[in-house]
Amino acid sequence: MSRRVGELTAVVLAGGLAYEREVSLHSGRRVCEALKQAGVAVRMLDPDGELLAGLAVDRPDAVFIALHGADGEDGALRSVLDLADVPYVGSDAAACRMAWDKPTAKAIVHAAGLTTPAWVALPHSTFRELGAAVVLDRIVERFGLPLMVKPAQGGSALGALVIRSAADLPAAMVSCLSYGDTVLLEPYVEGVEVSVSVVDLGAGPVALPAVEIVPTSGVFDYAARYTAGMTTYHTPARLPSAATDAVATAAVRAHEALGLRDVSRTDAIVTADGVVQFLEVNVSPGMTATSMLPMSIEAAGLEPGEVIATLLERAATR
Repeated sequence: MSRRVGELTAVVLAGGLAYEREVSLHSGRRVCEALKQAGVAVRMLDPDGELLAGLAVDRPDAVFIALHGADGEDGALRSVLDLADVPYVGSDAAACRMAWDKPTAKAIVHAAGLTTPAWVALPHSTFRELGAAVVLDRIVERFGLPLMVKPAQGGSALGALVIRSAADLPAAMVSCLSYGDTVLLEPYVEGVEVSVSVVDLGAGPVALPAVEIVPTSGVFDYAARYTAGMTTYHTPARLPSAATDAVATAAVRAHEALGLRDVSRTDAIVTADGVVQFLEVNVSPGMTATSMLPMSIEAAGLEPGEVIATLLERAATR
């Protein structure tokens, strides 16, 4: 039997030990505030050694995962929640693993017909065994400059850099490898950067209004994402109608191709000729004051608390 929103009890998981801990706590607090305004009884927990015992003693109807980075996106925690028979909003563990690994996600969406920049993903061991200088020279020869360098797994643009000179590439690799063992390199694509959130409130996945991202520095890095005033957002994005439809279609197609559930956010570039270049997908979109999912929800004329409550209700009755 479906529960009414006023009868729901929920837990928001936030914090964790990933690099994005503070961002996650900010997201978690905002989700809790929105749910309380929607009439949902909610409490926030930090996933630690007491989590499963706490969920067993005071079992919620469903969990909302506001964790970022590996804690919330690589599928491991969701596997544990499945073992404990605790319902949660969002994609299952298997889908999260595919989306979390950027090269895997790019390969899957490319096979589904989406356009994505050419790429190479190489572990640290390859550079060590074959010689970093030789490998990097070949990458520059193949892709040209500028290049986008980022960890193959991770979020919040941590470790991501735009490289415009080959001389800067070795240092960028060292910085990137501090966030993970494998580096993803791809041509830097010029165009309009957009973020498109997808939600499924019961009638199938639907793309919300796209957010256009205009960082003052020209690069949407960690600081630009979470420092007020460093990025200007336009919701809906200032795109021609054909491009608006194309980014919405691409986001829903990526969501479906990766087997995602409930909510996701696709990041993409729309080039001058209107081509949508898929960059990556996020299965645990942020809910901070500068996050794109809340902007899209409000631009669609919806209330964040009601949207999250609906997702929790659907999870509780799955």
